[in-house]
Amino acid sequence: MTMLDDFYKGKKVLVTGHTGFKGSYLCRMLQILDSDVYGYALEPPTDPNLYDMLGLGESMTSEIGDIRDFDHLESFYSSVKPDIVIHMAAQPLVREGYREPRLTFETNVMGTVNILECARRYGTKSFLNVTTDKVYLNDGSGRLYSENDELNGYDPYSNSKSCSDIITGSYAKSFNAGFPISTARAGNVIGGGDFAADRIIPDCVRAAFVDNKISLRSPDSIRPYQHVFEPLYAYLTILKKQEEDPSLAGSYNVGPDEKDISTTITLVGMFGQHWGKALEVSFTDNGGMREAAVLRLDNSKLKTVMSLSPIWSIDDAIAKTVEWTKVWADNGDVKDITDSQIRGYLTERGECLR
Repeated sequence: MTMLDDFYKGKKVLVTGHTGFKGSYLCRMLQILDSDVYGYALEPPTDPNLYDMLGLGESMTSEIGDIRDFDHLESFYSSVKPDIVIHMAAQPLVREGYREPRLTFETNVMGTVNILECARRYGTKSFLNVTTDKVYLNDGSGRLYSENDELNGYDPYSNSKSCSDIITGSYAKSFNAGFPISTARAGNVIGGGDFAADRIIPDCVRAAFVDNKISLRSPDSIRPYQHVFEPLYAYLTILKKQEEDPSLAGSYNVGPDEKDISTTITLVGMFGQHWGKALEVSFTDNGGMREAAVLRLDNSKLKTVMSLSPIWSIDDAIAKTVEWTKVWADNGDVKDITDSQIRGYLTERGECLR
C-alpha cells in the first residue's frame, strides 16, 4: 500500500504544464492529498479547458509563463523552493510537431534543460520528468518496449521527447544533485475534460455532439490507452518511493496491462457503447504525417520495483470518461464529478483520504 496521503500532506509540489489536461487533474489530485501546489505553464491550451472548470487559478499558486523562458522560470522556482518537481510542460501532439518542429524541439528539449537547471541550482527532494511511450526507436515489430530499449523517436514530437529523456539521464549522472531524478514514459491517456485536437476521445466527444460521424486516420493503430489517473498515481508513487530510497530512481514505463492495449477503432466502438449510440466511422489519410502503427509498453518494471499495477481497465477508463462528459454536457457540477472520480480512484488504491 503506497499511502500517498501521508507523504504528500503539506509538501510543496511544483507542476510544470499545470494548465493542460493531465496537469489540471494532477493538481486537483495533489490538492485532495493536501499538498501545497504550485504551477508554471502557458495559458490553458484549449477553450473550454479543465483548468478553468476546476478553478485551479484561484485555488493554487499559478504562474503563467513559457518553459523556454529560463529567467522567468528561475525567478519563480527560486521563490518556491519546491519539495517535489513534476515536469510535464511540453508541446504534446505528434501532428503539431510536424507543423511546428522548431517550437516542439525548443519546448520539449530546452524546456527540460531549463527546469533541470533550476532544480540543480536551487534544489528539491525528488524530481520526475514525464516523457512518452513514443521515445523508443519503433522497429515496427509490434513488440512490447522495455526501459532498456533504444531511445530514438521518428517524428519531431517523439524525437524531442527522446532527447528530453536522454537529457534527464545526463543530469542525473553528471551532477551530484543531492536528489533522485527519474523519467516516466506513459502511454496514451483518456479521461473527461480533454478538449485537445487530434486526440481520439475528444474527437469522439465532438462527433457525438455534432453529427455522430467520426473520421479516423489510422483505425488499426494500436496504442496503450489508459485512464489519466493511472499514470498520475504512478508519477506520485515514483516520486515518493525514490525520495525514500534514491536507488529506485531511473526510467519507468507507465502503461496498461497487455489485455487492455487497444486499436483505435475498437476504442471508438467502446465509446459508442458507453455513450449509448454508435458513431458512424469513415476513414481518411494522415496527410503525409507518419505515425507508428503499433505502440506497446512493457510495464513489468513498474510492477516489480514500485509494486504498482493498473486497477482500471480500458472499459473502466471509457466508462469514467463518458460519465464525466455527460455531467459537463448537462451543465452539471464538473468539479464535483472530478473530485468524486479522483476520490473513488484513490480509495480503490487504498488511500485513507481526509
